[in-house]
Amino acid sequence: MCYIKDLYKYEGEEVTIKGWVYNRRSSGKIVFLLIRDGTGIVQVVVSQGKVSEDVFGLCDTIPYESSVIITGRAYKDERAPGGYELSFENIVVVSFAEDYPISLKEHGIEFLMERRHLWLRSRKPLAVMRIRSTCIKAICDFFDSKGFVRLDAPLLTPSACESTTTLFEVPYFDTKAYLSQSGQLYMEAGCMALGRVYCFGPSFRAEKSKTRRHLTEFWQVEPEVAYATLEDVMKLAEGLVEYIVASVLDKNSLELEILERDTKLLKKIKNPFGSITYTEAVNLVDMDWGGDFGAPEETKLSNMFEKPILVTGYPHEIKAFYMKRNPQDDRIALNFDMLAPEGYGEIIGGGQREDDLAKLEERIDEYNLPRKHYEWYLDLRRYGTCPHAGFGLGLERTVAWICGVHHVRETIPFPRTIDRIYP
Repeated sequence: MCYIKDLYKYEGEEVTIKGWVYNRRSSGKIVFLLIRDGTGIVQVVVSQGKVSEDVFGLCDTIPYESSVIITGRAYKDERAPGGYELSFENIVVVSFAEDYPISLKEHGIEFLMERRHLWLRSRKPLAVMRIRSTCIKAICDFFDSKGFVRLDAPLLTPSACESTTTLFEVPYFDTKAYLSQSGQLYMEAGCMALGRVYCFGPSFRAEKSKTRRHLTEFWQVEPEVAYATLEDVMKLAEGLVEYIVASVLDKNSLELEILERDTKLLKKIKNPFGSITYTEAVNLVDMDWGGDFGAPEETKLSNMFEKPILVTGYPHEIKAFYMKRNPQDDRIALNFDMLAPEGYGEIIGGGQREDDLAKLEERIDEYNLPRKHYEWYLDLRRYGTCPHAGFGLGLERTVAWICGVHHVRETIPFPRTIDRIYP
């Protein structure tokens, strides 16, 4: 057996590939079968007269997405996808597919989302999934190379990390639990033990938002660093994003071409990116000081820059209780958001954490949070507190920006949104 991506190793040799019929067409006495196997697509040339009439007729009528085993001889052809074709010798049909519901014509988004399990087989979704895979590997490689320890955070938690209004509540024996919004609080515990840690996994938000940037189930990576300042993690975030983009440019040129992604701006993603204050940002988008940026403001702001921009010093009222406040100006938090260019908006949020026990106790009271659920979190300040900081990068938003796709639902295999939980 040979994978399509490895055909170049077998030029002139007889090979067997196992896959599915992606497309077919005929031209007189020749049938062209496009076969996919998950690693690529290859054209198989079936010539009438070189095979029996039954076999030729089978190749000319076989339904799309039928699973097949094909034997042929590999040869180089610069015009072919991947640069190689197969001269047909034999076919074994493993399974005849029924009439495939997704044709090569355009379909509406609802039609495709209902058939996401099949739509994933198409070229563009496949390209996005491969780029997503590259991003995941790049994220792990980046942190592993810098001495971080990957530490898994629980998905079931007794309390909120941020707002209790966006939690999914689930029964947990004789009490209540919630699906985690973030692993950050647990990473704070981890960094006090291991110094530099990160978690990478799914998060859940019951936010009733229908914007192109929101999913109810999404993946994020959350590093946390002991003895780090806001400036330290801003530099870390810049390095991470630069590394992710460089990895995709290096490994996924074919996928970016399939997606028709203009890579000129991606090639400019070199740190430092540059930063502006929240006050400067609100003036740029002409909004009142004190409010959070909505999707229109984020889009407008991120369209002003060719590289990601870091916005610092948001009003503390619109940030989480654990965010440390600026000692020079108590109105603002020691935080930052990174906005991706080309209108894609926030992909990273982070900052310095409140490390003072008394102040954190005040914040818990101020936000009306149940003290008993945070005693373990307060213990981190009682026993060896130190300055520390971190951030969270949203995988789907990052992939959407790099791929140039409009909606984050296209960047996760099976999207979960406010109105979709099928398939």
